[in-house]
Amino acid sequence: MVLAWVLAALLAGSIVYSVLAILAARNFLHAPPPPPAPLPPVSVLRPLAGADSGLERNLRSTFEQDYPAFEILFATRNPADPARAVAERLMGQYPHVPARFILTGEPPYANAKVFSLDTMAGAAAHDLLVMIDSDMYCPPGFLRQVASEFADPRVGMSTCPYRAIPVASFWSRLEALGMNTHFFAGIFTARLLEGMRFTLGPTSTIRRQTLEQVGGWNAFREYLAEDFVIGQRVAQAGWTVVLSQAIPEHHIGGGEFRENLTHRVRWARSTRRSRPWGYTGEVFTQPLPFAIAAFLGWPMLWPLAAAALTLRAVLAYMVATRVLGARLSRADWMLLWIEDAARFAFWLSGYFGNRIVWRGRTYRLNSDGRFDFVG
Repeated sequence: MVLAWVLAALLAGSIVYSVLAILAARNFLHAPPPPPAPLPPVSVLRPLAGADSGLERNLRSTFEQDYPAFEILFATRNPADPARAVAERLMGQYPHVPARFILTGEPPYANAKVFSLDTMAGAAAHDLLVMIDSDMYCPPGFLRQVASEFADPRVGMSTCPYRAIPVASFWSRLEALGMNTHFFAGIFTARLLEGMRFTLGPTSTIRRQTLEQVGGWNAFREYLAEDFVIGQRVAQAGWTVVLSQAIPEHHIGGGEFRENLTHRVRWARSTRRSRPWGYTGEVFTQPLPFAIAAFLGWPMLWPLAAAALTLRAVLAYMVATRVLGARLSRADWMLLWIEDAARFAFWLSGYFGNRIVWRGRTYRLNSDGRFDFVG
């Protein structure tokens, strides 16, 4: 009987969360546009590491931005990195776009991406810095949208939701489906309840003044989830953090099972250390295992379980299709429940172990979100 009450509480909590998340997604969808204002010059920082799937298309999208004044900086640690050839070839094809390539060398600390961003920020000519990962494709109006949101002088940093695009792989498709239907539901809910007090890694924009006030990129060199921490510090410093209306595409790699497994376990373990209470609260965002338990053992809970699963489906449609513009096919609707089951397993994995693998190297995660190179 106690277990039945626990299941009922979990399913009821899931129903409440889904309703709140649907309202949060709608609130984001109908957010007013920023007022017209002059567009400042922008420095785009794109750290590179390896030839990701679709790399040339992703980088080309930066050169083809509909924006009056911007420069692009690329950086890798290794002169033989295949991404370098792609970037330099594009620089030759778009000579009218100011672009530079920087070799950083090996980073003196664990987070190589932070080292690249720190190096590029120091070389950037402009005070509005846009950070874009190599696996991101940005539509032509991307810079115009994110820069316009800094017309408000209180805005110190922004971050973007994104539409996840899978490679031709079952596991990549599952992960993209989870991002489009689950991950951003939580982001929109956090925005509605407490405002943005963090940022997301694939794309973000920051004022140089704000970056210097929170210690520069070097202050985040020991964190794996540096994106979350810097947004948190910016909010704590009194600046407004904005969830941008720009929606780029995030091309999900990790096509093979082992690679995808490693990536998702790393994400789970990192997230739990970045926001432990929020991570625990994610139990209410995952009704599937509790609904199955109710269907199998407690018939009196079936209406509650059915309501929880129905609202989960409505939320998936609202976030993926209405907000992110990701069309869900019939196959996606069937895969959604497989992804929800897999996500619950990955969520549990976040509570076990402190080793992660990132770009072929092994690291140890500490309880405060910092990490150390192991081998």
